[in-house]
Amino acid sequence: KVMTCEGGTEPHLATGQEDTMHRLRGITMVIGLCAALLASAAWAESSLFVGRWRLNLAQSTLPPGEPVPKDLICDIARADTTHVQWSVTVLTAEGAPHVETFDTVANGELYPISSGTTASFRLTGDALQATFTGPAGQSDAQTCTVSADRKQMICRGVLTEGDGRTVNYVDVYDRL
Repeated sequence: KVMTCEGGTEPHLATGQEDTMHRLRGITMVIGLCAALLASAAWAESSLFVGRWRLNLAQSTLPPGEPVPKDLICDIARADTTHVQWSVTVLTAEGAPHVETFDTVANGELYPISSGTTASFRLTGDALQATFTGPAGQSDAQTCTVSADRKQMICRGVLTEGDGRTVNYVDVYDRL
């Protein structure tokens, strides 16, 4: 089954490599949160991650120049070793809501998620590795883990520009 994105607003078409990286990073923030949800099956039969999660901007370290959302909420409907379903609501800095719904298999293969962008997820023990590739040769690789009390998810990643420049980031999410 192919990864799909349904019900969301039309994707922004980047006008340059920097815009494309911001878009790829935005997709990564959205998917990175949910990618860590797959790791839940390593701990228990029933997913402790089904529910609502919010990006913690105070504890996160975004790449320089990254657009900062006013808010980002992820509602998880299903998270197991074979499938993940979730919706994400991003409130932009201008106050405009952007909602997308995702439905994907969890088999480690690359699937298209938007025009020119692909994503892959792989569960390795208590961490989940996610890789995203963009149309201009850029990529984003991240590893997500869940805190022992299961109240926070931390995703550490590296953005790589098409010319090879890299930027590290950390996204921290809190359970609502």
